[in-house]
Formats: sequence, structure tokens, C-alpha cells
Amino acid sequence: MTALIILVVLLAALVAAFVYRLSVLRRGGTAAILRVTPAAAGAGWRHGVIRYGDNTLVFFKLSSLRPGPDFRLARQGIELGKRRRPCDTEFDIMTDEITILSVLDGDCSFEVALDRGALTAFLSWVEARPDGRSMRGRPV
Repeated sequence: MTALIILVVLLAALVAAFVYRLSVLRRGGTAAILRVTPAAAGAGWRHGVIRYGDNTLVFFKLSSLRPGPDFRLARQGIELGKRRRPCDTEFDIMTDEITILSVLDGDCSFEVALDRGALTAFLSWVEARPDGRSMRGRPV
């Protein structure tokens, strides 16, 4: 009997986590596919939603039950790399209208796959960041 109660409580917690994550994802954002690099060709891609804040970008994986974001990128630390088109097995999850952008944030490097509108929004968000010199002396 005790085992059944524990099982029901664990199942209820899992359902609650799923419902919470679903509600977080439905609040809006931009569809994106992201992977941490280096990774094998065509491997490691995760579908999700990105949201832009004043100082950070957060990425929520669709297949995760974490209560918070799976990745955070600091706006001031982002360095943009090369752009490329999907190749080989990446076409299994992407179309040829997708652009893949290399992004470096401190010691972490990512590749973000975005469609044309999402890429424009991302680049605008990065380019509109305040200059680091203008932030001196202001409280964070």
C-alpha cells in the first residue's frame, strides 16, 4: 500500500512538472534549434524556445522538465561567429530556409538554427545591446 502511495505521488509530481513546463513554453518566445559545440556532424540539436530579456537570452528545451531555462546567454558576452546552411543529416530536422549561426558566450560555444525572421530578431537584439563603456558606474 505504501509503495502505491509513493508511486501515485511521484506520478503526480511528474505530471505537475510537465504541466508547468508546458505552461512556460506556451507563454511565447521564438522557435529555435540549438546545440552545444563541439558536436558530431548533425548530432546534439535540441528544439526549443528562446526568449529575450534586457540582459540575457534564455533557451527552454521542448523535451526537458527543468523548472527554469536550460541555457542562459549573457547579452554583453555574446560574440557572433560564422553563418552557414544546414548540411547532410541536419536536413532531417531543418529546412534549407534555416540559417545556422555560431555563438560564443565566454567559454561556451553554441550553434543556433533560426529562420529568417528569428535570425533578424536575434541579430537586432545582440546589436542593440548597450556599449560596455556606457554601463560603467551604473548599478546592475
